[in-house]
Parts: sequence; C-alpha cells; structure tokens
Amino acid sequence: MAPEHKHKHWDVLEPLIRTMPGKPGVYQYYDKNGKILYIGKAKNLKKRVSSYFGREKQNYGKVWHLVRRIADIRHIVVDTEIDALLLENNLIKKYQPRYNVQLKDDKTFPWICIKNEHFPRIFPTRNLVKDGSRYFGPYASVRMMHSLLELIRQLFQYRTCRLKLTPENIKAGKFRVCLEYHIGNCKGPCQGFQTDEDYQVTIDQVQHILKGNLSMVTEELKRLMKHYADEYAFEKANLIKEKILLLEKFQGKSTIVSPTLSNVEVFSIVSDENHGFVNTLKVVDGAIVQSHTLELKKRLDESDAELLEIAIGELRQRFHSDAREVILPFKTGLTIPGVKLTVPKRGDKKKLLELSERNAKYYRLEKNKRQELVDPERHTKRILKQMQNDLRLPAEPRHIECFDISNTQGNYSVAAMVVFRDARPSKKDYRHFNIRTVEGANDYASMEEAVFRRYKRLKEEEQPLPQLVIVDGGKGQLSSALKSLDKLELRKSMTVIGIAKRLEEIYFPGDSIPMYIDKKSETLKIIQHLRDEAHRFGITHHRGRREKGSLKSGLPGIQGIGPLTEQKLLKRFKSVAGARKATFEELKETVGQAKAQLLLDHFASEKM
Repeated sequence: MAPEHKHKHWDVLEPLIRTMPGKPGVYQYYDKNGKILYIGKAKNLKKRVSSYFGREKQNYGKVWHLVRRIADIRHIVVDTEIDALLLENNLIKKYQPRYNVQLKDDKTFPWICIKNEHFPRIFPTRNLVKDGSRYFGPYASVRMMHSLLELIRQLFQYRTCRLKLTPENIKAGKFRVCLEYHIGNCKGPCQGFQTDEDYQVTIDQVQHILKGNLSMVTEELKRLMKHYADEYAFEKANLIKEKILLLEKFQGKSTIVSPTLSNVEVFSIVSDENHGFVNTLKVVDGAIVQSHTLELKKRLDESDAELLEIAIGELRQRFHSDAREVILPFKTGLTIPGVKLTVPKRGDKKKLLELSERNAKYYRLEKNKRQELVDPERHTKRILKQMQNDLRLPAEPRHIECFDISNTQGNYSVAAMVVFRDARPSKKDYRHFNIRTVEGANDYASMEEAVFRRYKRLKEEEQPLPQLVIVDGGKGQLSSALKSLDKLELRKSMTVIGIAKRLEEIYFPGDSIPMYIDKKSETLKIIQHLRDEAHRFGITHHRGRREKGSLKSGLPGIQGIGPLTEQKLLKRFKSVAGARKATFEELKETVGQAKAQLLLDHFASEKM
C-alpha cells in the first residue's frame, strides 16, 4: 500500500517491496548515501516491510522519521525465524545502525577463557578475543569466578605456563618441566610427558563444570574411582574419592531451585521509556549456574516482546546455549527449532521466572542509583519528562500547585494549597485560604474563590506561575477553577487538571472523558502525593479552626474568661468537652484558681 503522503523515494521502493518474498529473513534500510539506517528480522519479509509504509504508520513518531529517510531496501532470505534472529543480531553488532536497539553491557565483567592453542590454558580475563577460544561467563561476582577456578585447579592437572607448546617445539626439546610438575599440579606436556588426547580429556571435563554439568563430571570420576579400586590401586581411588567429595560440596553451595529442572534457560524483562533489561538464568541439574542481565537501549519505541526476542538471540548465541527448554514471561512470535518455549502459570518454573524478574529489577535499580550518583538531578529530570509526556504538557512541570477544600457541614471552610518544585514538596510555599464569600457546603464555589485569590495575587505581584495546577475533585471542581482563571485571563498560562478520588481519574478542560494513568506510573504517584499532601495540610488547618470555634461557642458570656484563657484551655484540653471533663486541679494548673472556679460553676449550671 502506498503511503498516505507519497514517499519521495516511493518509485524506487514500491517495486522492491512488491517483489519481496513472503519468507523468513533479514531486511536492511539504507539512506540516500548508502548508509544502513535499520536492520530487522521477519517471519514474512514482504508483510513486515510493507507494514512500515501503511497509513497507520505515517504519524508514529520515531518510526516516521526512519521511514522518510529510507532510499533503498535490501534483504537476505534464511530458512527459519531463529536463523533470521541470529543473522539480524550479528549484522546489528557489525554495522550498529542508528535506529536499531543498542545492546549495552558492562564490559568489565570477567570471563573464564579456555585458550585456542595446543594444550589449552585456563585463565580469567576481561578481554574477549575472537581467536577461536572458548569463554565462559560473564561472572557478576569475581569471588564466584575464583572459587570455580580454585575448584578446577584442585580437581584437575593442567598447565599454567605461557609457553608455546607446539608439537615442533616439544619435539625439539626446547622446554623443561617446572615446579608445578614436581608438586603434582601439571603432567608435563612441555616435555611430552602427557599426550594431546589425554590433556583434552581434562579440558572436556573442565568445560562440563564451567557449563554447570557437574553431574557428568561426578559420574566420570566415580567410574574412574571404581576402576582404580578394581585394580587394587586404593591410593589413587582415594584421591579420586576426595575430588568427588570436593565437587559435591561445591554443588551443595549452588542455588538449588528444583531437582526436576535439568537443562533450562529463563528469560525475563523489565523496561521503562528508554531501556529494556533482560535477565537470563541458566539451570542445570536443578541448580542455577549462570545469571546475566543485558541492557537494551530503545530506538523505535520497541515493545517488550521485540526486545525480548533480540536479547534471546544475542544471549543464546553469546553463551553457546544448548538448553532444550526456554521459560518466558509471555508468548512471543519467536520459535526455536528443537527448543520448547514455556510460559508458566504456577509451580517451580513460575518461581524461577519471578526470581529472574527480581534480578532484572535489581539491575535496573542499581543502574539508576549509579547514574544518580553521577547526576543527582537525573531522577528528577526523568520524572518531570515522564509527567510532561503522560499529561501532554507543553513544558516540564517544575512548579506544580494543588488545591483541596475542607469543611464540616458547610462550617469553617478552608482551602489548602501545596506546592511541589522539581517533583518535591516546597513546604515554605504552602498556603491556607479561609473561605470568606461562600456560605454552606459548596466546594465548587470555595474552589473558585481559593483559585481566584491565589492567582490574582501572583498576577498582581508579577510572580512566576506554575506549569501545572491540580484540583482535588472531578469535572465540577475543575470547572470552578477554570472560571477564576478565565476572569484573570490566565487560562492559557498554565495547565489545569482535576483528579477524582474513587478511580484516580484525571480530567482535562473541555474533555468529558477522563484519562486513566497506569496505577504503577511515577506520574500518578506524584499526583497522588500532591493530592494527599494538600488534603493533610487542609485537614490540619480546618481541625484547628473547628476546635477554636467549638471552644469559643461553648464558653459564651462567662465573666472573667477571655480569648487568652480560651487559648490556654484549647491548648491543654483540645475542646470544650475536654475542659468539662477536667478536674478542678487540672483547671487550676492551666488558668489559675479563680478562673478554674468560674469554669466549674459554669459547667455545673449547664447541667441544671
């Protein structure tokens, strides 16, 4: 389908799209200079690429900016969707197109390397070199990695030197065994005392341990122990037994999740506006043997499903995964030949998925904390930007004011106004308004008066106005606030919204249908904080007015009891009822003996 507004390169692109096959593959978008803009994968190339140029895409933010720059399209057909996913991943890492998700990793995590060389060395590293070597990890805990290397060192004999042990050098007798050979840590391949094949057996067993397949190594050691025992080589059999106990002790320290899970991978995702965080757990023989979180920076408002698919392809390829079952938080369009995809609802697999999600959330939290140490205002900027987007504001709401009305059956009406600056309470700017022009319980008129008085003063004093005003209530209170702003000709100077308590509905001027913000969103939490703070501040002042009024009305015309005495009684007994219950001694301590007697006589006359 041709775009609603014809694409400037449509004459070139249309035949390319029309002749594209409906098969799995990878597509690449290029700009007019031949630079790759975007690389994507698809189950159906023709259907997927055509979707970018449909009418519904024309005003879709970042995608629209991508589409308008496309000048050429190329594609690669593959056999399966998982092939397309892996190819897409490799091409993205090679070309790093501007509009693709950016994979971000902490490159400082250590790995264990088995070097691609004769008689391979085993050592920790932070640099991954593409020379055919095998890398295991990454390890979030350096201590965990060294514990694993120590275990391997105690179990097996292998070289730690950096000698170039080629067959030619060994045959030429260039090397001599070192101390490691004499103390039994190495079998001396440098002088030909150990064959390449025998050394490879050790490397294979080390790889099993690094992959988490401890049971395979244990079974092999038990077979070897029995062999030595049958040959009456009891000393050797006892050494093997000690290694088995060491291995079982190490396995006992692993996080056991379920003995029924043998070779399973778990993937979970948490995301925000700009990033996705995908955690993977590897479970072998019921124990978690690997955990890693991958951060993905969004470029085209990718969905969680799209980010999850990208991460699965990247992580399974990176860790050379052979898991036959993958546990996911929700269904995606991804299929992996020979692999079962499971979305658990209950049981051990569900608990494992929740554990993975907690790891992803923890990673995001720690990342935010680190960034806030570098940029303390980052958290505030992010919240304000989120509020601006959620509430469709023309500017970030750095200055917010919220109004609430309190009264008791129409008496002692009070309006409270609280102020937030940069998403935090600014208590020195809080204000109370004793309602003067309204009689009875009329929250609408009270709101109108409070808003008028507040912004009339700001206007007269030429003080800065807030970017956002919130009124506690629905359409009625919002309309009342707008009336006052219209009188002051300030309606266009700020955004005004109302929040209804029952369902946390957000009302906008001129829109009868409320907005419902995600209950977990930070925008709603800030609005609720403002509303609750205004309510608390208003109730406190209202209660004070009511109690003063109650005390004053309860002590009319008592000779010798003036305003100062009333204030002392209120401060001590809180109300007239409290003063009535007080003993003579308590009254005497508060207002003196003479006035205490006057009060007792008055209270006694009320009972007659």
